Amino acid sequence: MKAGKKLSDIKELPAFFPDNDIVRTDIVDYALEIDYFDSHVGKILDFLESTGELDNTLVIVTSDNGMPFPRAKSDEYEYSNHVPLAIMWGKNIKDPGRVINEYVSFIDVAPTFLEAAAMSWEESGMHDTPGESLLPFLQGETNRSKDFVLIGKERHDVGRPNDSGYPIRGIVRNGWMYLRNYSPESWPAGNPQTGYTNVDGSPTKTEILKSRHNPDTKFYWDLAFGKRPDEELYYLADDPYCIKNLSSDEKHIAMKDSLKNTMIAELKKQNDPRMFGEGYIFDAYPYLRDK
Repeated sequence: MKAGKKLSDIKELPAFFPDNDIVRTDIVDYALEIDYFDSHVGKILDFLESTGELDNTLVIVTSDNGMPFPRAKSDEYEYSNHVPLAIMWGKNIKDPGRVINEYVSFIDVAPTFLEAAAMSWEESGMHDTPGESLLPFLQGETNRSKDFVLIGKERHDVGRPNDSGYPIRGIVRNGWMYLRNYSPESWPAGNPQTGYTNVDGSPTKTEILKSRHNPDTKFYWDLAFGKRPDEELYYLADDPYCIKNLSSDEKHIAMKDSLKNTMIAELKKQNDPRMFGEGYIFDAYPYLRDK
């Protein structure tokens, strides 16, 4: 037991993790870190209240993309992108307690702050953004112009020759997730000889690395570190852990094509170089480090 938490408090582990005391202890340690973060958020809110600024402050609390575990952080699955979001703005939020089932994204945060400060995006002088302000939700609206979010990555950490990336683009819409892996010949978590360095070291990572040596548990290694197909498709309501890839299922070809076409059309609007055969540009960018 750690700080009042027990391994039995974990009601369910993600299906891409082995269920044993080592992994459960790792998850409990992570829960303690989250509690520590939450305690500091509480201190910040208490300070704002003590200065009389709480009702006048738009507070947005979210997290990095995915918990630092295999098949989560540095990936594009549900556990990589479905992260917490809490917004507080005192009396400026109309009809609190409403439930709004709309997709939102990190790219919406900056437009939200600017609109709250009564500044247009054009006045900011920043490059155009596909993000949309969330202020209408706070003011009582329940719908937005888009019913999907785009996800993706290029380079993350190191671990391949020339530190090349593992490019992915994806879309989440109506409970479906479509992913396109643009370099399926590469190792998604970094090369074996470098230690799969796109995944942080942890007891859970060690357990999954060990699982490769047992045919009954190699499943976990395949999901976390094995090579992946060109396309992946998941129905999140039935498969939140993104285990069953439906991309080759004839019953879902129409859904896959619809999601893919929408994703490509939207990314072309954003001038994504990868949509025009120029994805090499991302690997050409130099790393900038302090000297």
